[in-house]
Amino acid sequence: MLNITEKKSSEQHEFERRFGTLNTLNSPSQARKVARVLMVLLALFIIIMFLPWQQNIRARGEITALTPQDRPQKIQCPIDGTIAQWNVQEGQHVDSGQVLLTIAEVKDKYIDPDMILRLEEGIQAKGEAIIAKQDKVEAKKRQLEALEAGLLIKLKQFDNKIEQSILKIEGDSIAWEASKVDLKNADRQYKANQELHEKGLISLTKLETVRSKYQQSVAKEVSARTKLEMARNEYQNAVLGKNAARNEVLDKIAKTDSELSTTLSDIADSDAALAKARNELSSMEIRAGMRVIRAPQKGVVVQALNSGIGENVKSGQALLTLVPDEPHLAAAIYIKTMDVPLIEEGRHVRLRFDGWPSIQFSGWPSVSVGTFGGQVQVVDFMNQPDGTFRVLITQDSKEKDEPWPAELRMGTGVFGWVMLEEVPIWYELWRQINGFPPSLKDYKGGSDQGKKK
Repeated sequence: MLNITEKKSSEQHEFERRFGTLNTLNSPSQARKVARVLMVLLALFIIIMFLPWQQNIRARGEITALTPQDRPQKIQCPIDGTIAQWNVQEGQHVDSGQVLLTIAEVKDKYIDPDMILRLEEGIQAKGEAIIAKQDKVEAKKRQLEALEAGLLIKLKQFDNKIEQSILKIEGDSIAWEASKVDLKNADRQYKANQELHEKGLISLTKLETVRSKYQQSVAKEVSARTKLEMARNEYQNAVLGKNAARNEVLDKIAKTDSELSTTLSDIADSDAALAKARNELSSMEIRAGMRVIRAPQKGVVVQALNSGIGENVKSGQALLTLVPDEPHLAAAIYIKTMDVPLIEEGRHVRLRFDGWPSIQFSGWPSVSVGTFGGQVQVVDFMNQPDGTFRVLITQDSKEKDEPWPAELRMGTGVFGWVMLEEVPIWYELWRQINGFPPSLKDYKGGSDQGKKK
């Protein structure tokens, strides 16, 4: 036993002599503690890598109003003029319709203070002239009626005269025919008595008596023929007189009708001039109202862009800025083009307002402090000059979150996080390293793939 023990001790001694450096490789107690801490940290790191992380899009912007009528507006000068009087001061609260300032005219056409009275007098004079011309039109119409009635009477008179001439022609024609018969009989008797006288059967006295009767028959025939010709001439004169009377009256009617048309044309011109004068009067009344600039709605005067009295201003020039009361506030943030497809109406947003201290954990919004909830209301369809797209965010009424501060004012800076989908932290790190876009899913809960199906 003793020999064996001594042998082992010598061997052990020889081993330690030859391999003594192995004794320095023994793990010290501090190294083992460090190893245990590193193992715990590794385990925690692995666990943390599987914790949920909410993806988000960061953007900066400012406070504005959701509706255009609630946004600060510049009150412009509607006419060219000069500032006559200021009725407000900066920071003053004004009601709708309250006078802000008064403008005086500078154009020669509108300087006359009695311009409206002059226009009213001119309109009255034009109206009286139109009434007089209308009376003239009525007189011309009555004159036309009288001429037409007189024409009918004259035509009737000539018709009667023509009818009388026709009857006279008929009577004279019968008398002429009778005279021709008497002339033939007298001519036959005269010739017979002349033969008898030549034979000596009758005396010269009797022949002279027969010749006298013959001469009388010739005279009666000529007289009857003359009367017939005169009756025919009277008939022709009656026809010509009828036509002449008709033409004369028609000429008067045409002349009167022309005067009536001229008067009606004058009335139309006067109506146009009257309408133009009334339009000018209305324009002058409206322009006179534009000299007094009033507040379009309740608000606060925040900045006067012009100062002093007598300063010339032009039409459309901004005079002051008015901030409306109780606007429906919204946060306008500006998103990069590549992130716009990931944002849709209804998305939840966390906001940090300038002047309100906060601590924000972008991936864990539940542990954020000092931030406020919002909801995407509008995503613009057109980009800004710098290429970004504006997104309007309103207070989220669905979330049980602290309301936005009442002290917020237009133009206050804001920083927003648009919340997207929850993913493991390892996935977010892997995505960031590879430069992949955030995970895009249907906001209602379905994935893109399921939506396509």
